[in-house]
Amino acid sequence: MRNILLASAALALLAAPAMAQTVSSPSYYGTLGYTQLDADGADVGAVTGRFGAKFTPYLGAEAEASFGVGHDTVTVGATSVKIKENYDVAAYGVATLPINPNFDLFARAGYGTTELKASTGATSVTDSNESWNYGVGANYYVDTQNGVRADWTRRDFTNGGGTADAYSVSYVRRF
Repeated sequence: MRNILLASAALALLAAPAMAQTVSSPSYYGTLGYTQLDADGADVGAVTGRFGAKFTPYLGAEAEASFGVGHDTVTVGATSVKIKENYDVAAYGVATLPINPNFDLFARAGYGTTELKASTGATSVTDSNESWNYGVGANYYVDTQNGVRADWTRRDFTNGGGTADAYSVSYVRRF
């Protein structure tokens, strides 16, 4: 029994360098682009930045923040209301399917918060709502570091806040 334990320990020590070589460090990326948010008849735009890490070729995480740059006017009854996105922030788990070195598909799911401002005349109201988010997209790289990204994300707002669809096009930079 003692010999079996010693042999197992020796094999484990010999295999440790091989295991260390299979573990890779994370790769990082950032994006900067435009997002169009379609929420219950109001279409608002935002500049979106993301920072992500791929822990394996297939799994990673990313954080995003958007700041509103456009507004939309909707009619509520006989009143015109201007809607603007102030900001949103979210964190996602990301699953990637590499098709080739220059193209990959991804799916992501996460949680975030969005703040909108509605104003009419001298009155304005600001409100934020949390959401469960999920979506899909694709990255195309023109070289080893630079590319473009297109994605769609559904936001299911909590507390009866409805849903919104976010469409994004971004520049991608791998680090």
